[in-house]
Amino acid sequence: MQSLQEVMNVGNQPMVWALCGVTVFVSLLQSLLFTRLAKKTAKEAQIEPEVTKKAFRVGLITAIGPAIGVFIVMVGLMSTIGAPMAWMRLSIIGAAPTELTAATLSAEAAGSGLGKENFTLQVMAVTWIAMALNGCGWLIVSGLFAPYLEKLREKVGGGDKKWLAAIGGAASLGVFGYLCSNEIRRGVGNMTAALVGAVSMLFLVKFIVPKFPKLSEYALGIAMLIGMGAAVCCDVAKM
Repeated sequence: MQSLQEVMNVGNQPMVWALCGVTVFVSLLQSLLFTRLAKKTAKEAQIEPEVTKKAFRVGLITAIGPAIGVFIVMVGLMSTIGAPMAWMRLSIIGAAPTELTAATLSAEAAGSGLGKENFTLQVMAVTWIAMALNGCGWLIVSGLFAPYLEKLREKVGGGDKKWLAAIGGAASLGVFGYLCSNEIRRGVGNMTAALVGAVSMLFLVKFIVPKFPKLSEYALGIAMLIGMGAAVCCDVAKM
């Protein structure tokens, strides 16, 4: 049986980096093309350049907060499924909890686990395939049914924007609550991270963000870091 280091050496080969780099390059090219199209459309709509620059700046700052959480997960996945695959998956999908769940469950289904000594090349291949299949679902659905989703949204919400926001929020809470509950049951450290992170988020939103509005986009990342730090301290205290 291969050692974990041997498996990681295969997963980090230059050829894997090159293949994953092609996909990331396509994603970057799409972003640049969308940006150019947005600028062209704004000019045709006679929108002031100052407005478009401000919108771009706000969007850029808004993306920093979620990107921190994605980056943290990517660093963790790099040491378990290989750096190029983790880089590619979170560059084109960006759904850190979903990718982490797919990798974790597929490794466990193969009789191993992320970072375990019996994490063989076969198990790593299973995680790669599972993550790819996991992403195919919504790509196919969005490609085929995206033009009809707006009509469905209006029909479900009856044109009431507040009701639509409530439905979306409830769905998000249900999904992430379910994922969080699975992690909490894994140990005291995970439970500590979830509770401290949640309390930190509430504290930041309630007391810090109103005084420093610019921190609103960083609140999620800060809360996650505090939760992770608390989990590390908890694990150290048990040793």
